[in-house]
Amino acid sequence: MEQTFVILKPSTIQRGLIGEVIDRFQKKGLIVAGIKMMQLNEDILREHYAHLVDRPFFPSLVRSMMATPVIVMCLRGKDVVTVVRSMTGATNCRKAEPGTIRGDYGMSGQENIVHASDSDENAEIEIKRFFKPEEIFDYTPLTLTALYSPDEL
Repeated sequence: MEQTFVILKPSTIQRGLIGEVIDRFQKKGLIVAGIKMMQLNEDILREHYAHLVDRPFFPSLVRSMMATPVIVMCLRGKDVVTVVRSMTGATNCRKAEPGTIRGDYGMSGQENIVHASDSDENAEIEIKRFFKPEEIFDYTPLTLTALYSPDEL
């Protein structure tokens, strides 16, 4: 099964939405393979958002992402990067479709509830950036056969 990386951003923490967001991923059938709370710092944010460092909004992004601890997660499932990106919705919450996490819980382009990896390659890089190998668990939930047909496993 593929893996992806998700950050529940400070806007999620401050608004008390941790359980609701995680619940949506689990109800979809995704497997939580790793999860922890951590305080981000500017060094890791410069690495994680290297493609945005020169943008004028970067200092505001750093302040926002350091406002509270965050929850980082490694999720597993078939086509998990695509599934999670679909579930999260458009980056700007005002443009996100109802039924998506951002569409249901957000109003901002920056305070947009979650970060989700945009490719299998970036998911692998991001998981390694935020987790030690021993913090990712490989287990088979009892519900797996109810989620997938045998030829999908």
